[in-house]
Amino acid sequence: MVVRQLQSLLAGIYDVPLSHDVAQFLMTDRTALPAGLPVATSDEQLLVAEEADGIALGLFLDPAVLARLAAANPLELLNGANLADSWTALEGVSHFVYLAWNADHDRPVSLLELELQAEIDKYVASFWLLRAQQPRRFPAELHRVLFERCRIDLKLAGNRLGLYRRANQYAARFCRRLAQLLQPAGAQSQSRVMAELRRFYRLSNAMKLRHIECLA
Repeated sequence: MVVRQLQSLLAGIYDVPLSHDVAQFLMTDRTALPAGLPVATSDEQLLVAEEADGIALGLFLDPAVLARLAAANPLELLNGANLADSWTALEGVSHFVYLAWNADHDRPVSLLELELQAEIDKYVASFWLLRAQQPRRFPAELHRVLFERCRIDLKLAGNRLGLYRRANQYAARFCRRLAQLLQPAGAQSQSRVMAELRRFYRLSNAMKLRHIECLA
């Protein structure tokens, strides 16, 4: 299943193995979702509920998105035809992995932090897949497509528009630095970036923002 493969990809990049399988938390039936959730037009949403002994998670992904990804698996070939669906699924899986990992370590997570990490994960995972599938080609256009051409759905964003824009801007700056470190290609540059990604993943929200603000 594609979502399970995406979880494995992120877990490997960041060295964050989880005992939770995202496929077991997957929800695809809108009519079975709790009333009042803003998912009428959203293809992806992480559902979180506080419980006495922790939190309960659920990841909604539109079944049409999953069907298209099953027919054109991005882990086999990522291209313009499946890129949007891949990012939809990646965003949901990123939210799930990040929140579950932090919950396992008794760490709080802010919405800005969650969205920032998801934007970075979409870039990093896509970069990893494209380089694996086309080793001789540097996907320089990836940053432009993800960060410069992106359009935030004003209806879905609601009063969080500023938060989503801020997350996108910070992620764009961080990923621009990653792209610089990954050129030229080679084991040494990849190892350096992997170490940077894993260290960044474990920083607090405030430390992440300060780290990005200090980038050249």
